[in-house]
Amino acid sequence: MTTLKDRPNTALLVIDMQNDVVRGAYARDGVIENINTLIARARAGEVPVVWVQHSSDTLPEGSEGWRYVSELRRLGSEPLVAKRYGDAFEATDLETVLAGLGVGRLVVAGAETDACIHSTICGAFVRGYDVTLVSDAHTAQDKTQWGAPPVPQVIDYMNLCWSFQAAPGRTARVIKTGEVTFGE
Repeated sequence: MTTLKDRPNTALLVIDMQNDVVRGAYARDGVIENINTLIARARAGEVPVVWVQHSSDTLPEGSEGWRYVSELRRLGSEPLVAKRYGDAFEATDLETVLAGLGVGRLVVAGAETDACIHSTICGAFVRGYDVTLVSDAHTAQDKTQWGAPPVPQVIDYMNLCWSFQAAPGRTARVIKTGEVTFGE
């Protein structure tokens, strides 16, 4: 139901599953397993997999911490979007990449739930995309020392909030990895 004209396709967006971003992240291995399941399903259905990779002063491009975790393998034909802000659309070519693929619907997985996942799904939604958040395929590091709730509560809260997101002509959904089908 996207508001983007002539954009009937779906893409899987894999956000910031980088070594330093998910080092010690909650349920890291299970999230990676779920993302691998999503990637395999997307590829089997010829659905584009678009990778997003963050860099910053503390996560310098080319460093070991900046690299994607070794358990996830990007194919050379799959787009890679470099970003420096939470919202993967800000100051990147993500919109151009998605437009070129005819994508109006996104299935989102990755890290971190309370930062780049949150910013990107909101950014996509206000730009007219239908956005599905995969409830068991996103994670974050513990930020309780700065007053945040424990990560399981952060994830549950994000899933809850996104399940009630609404706007004219767009859909927001939260579903588990096992329920994701591409090309709907």
